[in-house]
Amino acid sequence: MNSRFRHRHRLLLAAAATVAVLLPATAGHAAAAPQVGPDVSSHQHPGGASINWFAVRAAGQQMAMVKATESTWYVNPYFIPDSLGVRAAGLVRATYHYADPSRPAAAQALFYASIVLGQNGVLDLPPVLDLEHSGGLGPAALAGWVREFVRTLEPITGRKTIIYTYPNFWNTAMGSTREFADHPLWIASYNGKSAPQMPNGGWRTWTFWQFTSSGWLPGVSTRVDLNRYNGSTGGLRAYGNSINVFGS
Repeated sequence: MNSRFRHRHRLLLAAAATVAVLLPATAGHAAAAPQVGPDVSSHQHPGGASINWFAVRAAGQQMAMVKATESTWYVNPYFIPDSLGVRAAGLVRATYHYADPSRPAAAQALFYASIVLGQNGVLDLPPVLDLEHSGGLGPAALAGWVREFVRTLEPITGRKTIIYTYPNFWNTAMGSTREFADHPLWIASYNGKSAPQMPNGGWRTWTFWQFTSSGWLPGVSTRVDLNRYNGSTGGLRAYGNSINVFGS
């Protein structure tokens, strides 16, 4: 191999190596839905610390999900200041109810609605049911509980309830039911990949993906859940603007 050929060969190998390194990263970046914001509860307020929602927005976040209620008795003590802060910062806003299937579903839906009824304006997302525990119910009974919750809530809000869950819970506690596949899915999946693991629930796609429970954001003093939206940030804001459109 002569010196000129060796030189050209080395250049080609270097170029190929560069492409091999860059392509996976570029493809993964292109495939990943945009990170859009945190979901928070009282845990993000250690010692009564507040969240600087303007700093969250300045860091490039587009939305926030705030825990509102749990069961039939608990209201997040930071719900109102966080909800108002999210609104003031111009972030798309969502609220969620943490399900307690050991207590009646309809009562919880009414309780949640009574707290967040005002959260149905411009840049407000549909309500969210956070489903992580069975409350001792079997799959059929738990599916019935979810059915009662959404049937009670949706005539009040006029919007299709988003369901938050994680794959293993849905596949076991919910028995992989496909009954709720027409509801938007917010899936918790910490798999480190460019797309979440999906539950066996009939969903063809996901709407929100909680991809980590240990993120950091300016303005938040603790680790925080971070989420992606399966679409553009413009599409997210449009979703928040679809007021009182049943099925949105």
